[in-house]
Amino acid sequence: MTEHVLILGAAGRDFHNFNVHFRGNPEYRVVAFTAAQIPNIAGRRYPAELAGPGYPEGIPIEPEERLEGLIRDLHADVVVFSYSDVSHEHVMHLASRTLAAGADFLLLGPRHTMLQAIVPVVAVCAARTGAGKSQTTRRVAAILDGLGIHAVVVRHPMPYGDLARQAVQRFAGFEDLDRHRVTIEEREEYEPLLRAGRVVYAGVDYERILREAEREADIVLWDGGNNDLPFFVPNLLIAVVDPHRADHAAHYHPGEAVVRMADAIVINKVDTASLAEIATARRVVGELNPDASIVEAASPIFVQGGAEIHRKRVLVVEDGPTVTHGGMPYGAGWVAAKRYGAGEIVDPRPYAVGSIRDTYAAYPATGPVLPAMGYGEEQVRELAETIRRTPADLVVIGTPVDLARIVGLDKPSVRVRYELQELGEPTLSDVLQRFLDTIAEAPPAPRAGDALMEQPVT
Repeated sequence: MTEHVLILGAAGRDFHNFNVHFRGNPEYRVVAFTAAQIPNIAGRRYPAELAGPGYPEGIPIEPEERLEGLIRDLHADVVVFSYSDVSHEHVMHLASRTLAAGADFLLLGPRHTMLQAIVPVVAVCAARTGAGKSQTTRRVAAILDGLGIHAVVVRHPMPYGDLARQAVQRFAGFEDLDRHRVTIEEREEYEPLLRAGRVVYAGVDYERILREAEREADIVLWDGGNNDLPFFVPNLLIAVVDPHRADHAAHYHPGEAVVRMADAIVINKVDTASLAEIATARRVVGELNPDASIVEAASPIFVQGGAEIHRKRVLVVEDGPTVTHGGMPYGAGWVAAKRYGAGEIVDPRPYAVGSIRDTYAAYPATGPVLPAMGYGEEQVRELAETIRRTPADLVVIGTPVDLARIVGLDKPSVRVRYELQELGEPTLSDVLQRFLDTIAEAPPAPRAGDALMEQPVT
């Protein structure tokens, strides 16, 4: 009998799990996706063009809050958890709600979800959002470039617009950002890579994306999202851990699995963490994965025009995911404001409007900083209005995106940059050289189209 499946997601991993495991599978019928974490996702449909011939009307995307009612009304037999950066307790509460409603609860693993490339894959993932994946990816790409190896970056999905048009996206210049009408969150990830001359792929259908990327790559560099597992089988998996939240590596899903699977672990931010926090990070990752190489690194900040901050009333704008579901009260912008002697950091929360105000309500741990939320044109306008209303002399932009160009600030601004710098040994160069030496001795790669996936278990 065909089982009815409900996929719990956040517009990323859920679509991938459907594409590689459920699409075209006669043993299952996906009756709906649910949406969490990201605004304006529920109420849409996964389009028929991507869902396949079994879904001529596409697949509805419903609010996760309706879980029990959806299980009942859609006769769901199986609920598949398919998003990331949540506590183990959060996952098990959803499992308990599912079981109480009468359905099975399922987590799909690497064998059913990772695609096999015909070129080597280096994956950068993390224990938590905001640990420092982005600067680690940039550092790995720069090292490979220095060795004469062309790495093409494939970014974890962030498809928040027209899903059918976003199936396969290639970014080689800033004009591609405008052409694909990407969100602020996407710009945060793509702009620094494009500035360094990298080619970036992203989208919805990662089988097609992989086949396109590997045609022009010596190595595919997977740039992970949140704390999720890679979508491709990694030949080298690098996991980034934040010592400010060291114990989270053992308490968040699927970050713990990432750390356990990693070949190398980067303990980042050792320049701002205490010795006790660094020791805790080493202990936790050592307990989870004693065989991994440990790299210690800093993410020092650079502020062009930093002297402008001194004694000013400043509004700090931070990377959105880091200070929302990432659980950090502040980020690099706050650190820069303090370091350069801001006279006052103005709390924007009383001045927030619309969905920005709702974001603070949904994530009360966010500190007196402004998350750079911009998942659609209306939210960008609300972000701009919140900035306009906040009585500050200067905006300190701690997100990698060129916010002034996107939002149209009514106040002067300075931008904060941060890059990864390894401290001590081994370095990422050491890790990558050992990896390159290993693959030089390896047998030929599998043919295009081969995959790690097994047939569904019945």
